[in-house]
Amino acid sequence: MAGGLSTALISLLFAAIAATSPTVDFVDSEYSSVTPSSTSAAASPNPTVPYASDDPNGVLWLPSSDIIPTPERGALGASVLGPQNIPIDLMNADLLAPPTTDNGDIPNVKWPMGLSHNRLQTGGWARQQNIEVLPIATEMAGVNMRLEPGAIRELHWHKTSEWAYILKGNVQVTSINPDGQNFIGTVGSGDLWYFPAGIPHSLQATGDTPDGAEFLLASSEIFDTGAFSEDSTFLISLDWLAHVPKEVIAKNFQTDISAFNNIPSKELYIFPAIPPPDNQQAPESPQGTVPHPFTYPLSQVPITPLNGGSIKIVDSTVFTVSITIAAAEVTVEPGAMRELHWHPTQDEWDFFLQGNARMTLFASSSNARTWDFQAGDVGYVPAPYGHYVENIGNTTLKFLEVFRTNVYQDVSLAQWLALTPPELVKAHLGLSDETIATMKKTKQVVVGPA
Repeated sequence: MAGGLSTALISLLFAAIAATSPTVDFVDSEYSSVTPSSTSAAASPNPTVPYASDDPNGVLWLPSSDIIPTPERGALGASVLGPQNIPIDLMNADLLAPPTTDNGDIPNVKWPMGLSHNRLQTGGWARQQNIEVLPIATEMAGVNMRLEPGAIRELHWHKTSEWAYILKGNVQVTSINPDGQNFIGTVGSGDLWYFPAGIPHSLQATGDTPDGAEFLLASSEIFDTGAFSEDSTFLISLDWLAHVPKEVIAKNFQTDISAFNNIPSKELYIFPAIPPPDNQQAPESPQGTVPHPFTYPLSQVPITPLNGGSIKIVDSTVFTVSITIAAAEVTVEPGAMRELHWHPTQDEWDFFLQGNARMTLFASSSNARTWDFQAGDVGYVPAPYGHYVENIGNTTLKFLEVFRTNVYQDVSLAQWLALTPPELVKAHLGLSDETIATMKKTKQVVVGPA
């Protein structure tokens, strides 16, 4: 009887297998058509893992769109019934209606300089971004500063280095180094200056343009510590002479105390003055001038043209004094993108100069979030998060990538795959030989529309 029961069970088992065999045959035939032996086919995918979705996930609107934005994408979401800040939602389409490829959580990486408190002075203004407003930006911070013609950013120095990019106008900078060698130079739109930590310097807008100058300060003004505050620099007035007895000052300079009757009692910070002459010369120093200039004419450096844009890279290999900051000036044409990539060890601080951008950050553990950026916004990418920057507007996108390092580095996803054995790539991604063959073995940096 036991044997009969066993036979019956076996018969039922074979019947069940036979009943399901058409489905098994279908799956087998589907995967057998993409076997690794085919030179044009992809490797066999793992049937336990579904394919990535082909759902459309483009940006749904731009800041200039004449709509009332809603948090809806396809069948997902619903309209807003309560109060709505429409201008904010128009500028952040991928926060209100994120792509379905977003997953998990990443701290906020966007800060508009327009939301920073502005410090107004006679002669200009300054506003900053640091970890108080963008907590994820622990490695770098930034300041946006404006000087009217002739206005001076008071003689000062910092605990950290100062890197600057001129947005508009001309600025004359002066400095000396610990060896008593001095420097004077003028920089214009698209040019840079850099002062190492502790090196005293001044900034003065020239009279070359009626509007004076505006610039971006990075790493110690952008300051290379995210906790930096532009309000805590060492100023010659507030932090030095205003707190030294006048008889000590007179003794130091070997002169009469009355010579210092007019020194200010508090900081000057930004103040008006007569614009410097174009041919301003530094006082002749017995020690000579600095061996490495504190300015760099990036505006005069030819661009490296790319498929879909261009790039200029500047680091200590060409701007020798800039030993803690490296940067790239990137342009991306409409529909093109800064390729999928990451930076091995350094956080990336971005400043968007013009256009409309979309950026997704890919962290570990399947976390991914997408943000939209406009001119005047700061972006931040922790190392070594994968990311891209796509031009979603109708005009050229231009932005700065800035890093706290001496040499610019990045890793291209496409180059990595192109230089990995094809069978290994196919086993991971199910790509065909033809697709793998199109991958570039050199970095594309910016790629044009497909």
